[in-house]
Amino acid sequence: MSKTSYPLHTALSLAASGVPVLPLRRGKVPFGNCRACADNTCGGRPNMKSPGPCRCRCPGVCHAWAAATTDPAVITSPTWAGAWRRAGCVGYHPGGAELTVVDLDDADAVAWARAALPVTRTVPTTRGEHWIYRGTMTSRNAVRPGVDIKSAMAYARYLGPGTGAVADLPDAVRALAVKEPSPVRLAAYAAVVPAGAGGGECPHRTPAFLERGIAMAEQRITGASSAVHATVYRTFLAVLSLHGRCGCLTDAHVARLFTAAQSKGETARHCADAWTNARTTLGL
Repeated sequence: MSKTSYPLHTALSLAASGVPVLPLRRGKVPFGNCRACADNTCGGRPNMKSPGPCRCRCPGVCHAWAAATTDPAVITSPTWAGAWRRAGCVGYHPGGAELTVVDLDDADAVAWARAALPVTRTVPTTRGEHWIYRGTMTSRNAVRPGVDIKSAMAYARYLGPGTGAVADLPDAVRALAVKEPSPVRLAAYAAVVPAGAGGGECPHRTPAFLERGIAMAEQRITGASSAVHATVYRTFLAVLSLHGRCGCLTDAHVARLFTAAQSKGETARHCADAWTNARTTLGL
């Protein structure tokens, strides 16, 4: 089998099983954008959270992981043929296949995973292993020494089918991608973003109702699978519409909402802006 037919055959086999693929050049990196897509001047993909053609309908292997596809007509197209001839290996988009790859880069990371994570399908790599789980999550590099998470908006190198059954994505892995918010930054923004106007106890709701409301707001934010920015803003708006004028909200409540938003990748600045915009909308 020739160098060209080997990665192409593998790519078509993966695509047939529902795994979006793309060619990777030497160094295990995607091919660069074509001239029409250079520096994303084409506007990128209509939705950069999922694969699909870019706005200029470029047929090339552009926009890295977002170029991954299961369409055999695209994979075997003349435009992709040149990439396959130069490809060093086959890449795939784990999130597009409803998968998460825990990339363990060395023996220490593998030893940690064996002690801390549920057993699942494993694939040997050059220096470590890929542990593959069923389910998608936020991708993040260096979640701990030698450990990367590759799922949504990421690509992984295909190194073979591996061994073992694929287990469901556990909370222990999801927790790895949650950034701990900075207490200093939260405190700083709480000082300049007041919780609410007025003072004293809420005149129309009980403390238990407020607690349930904050807990539900946290769940709404952490449960968002897309449109996180919009979800955070709408949730802040809902909380402030009920309690923004009566003074029952405290900095501790704001910190809880900010923490939930930051667990989904929002920055403290984004949280502060969303809170301020919600207050402005309500005239607070």
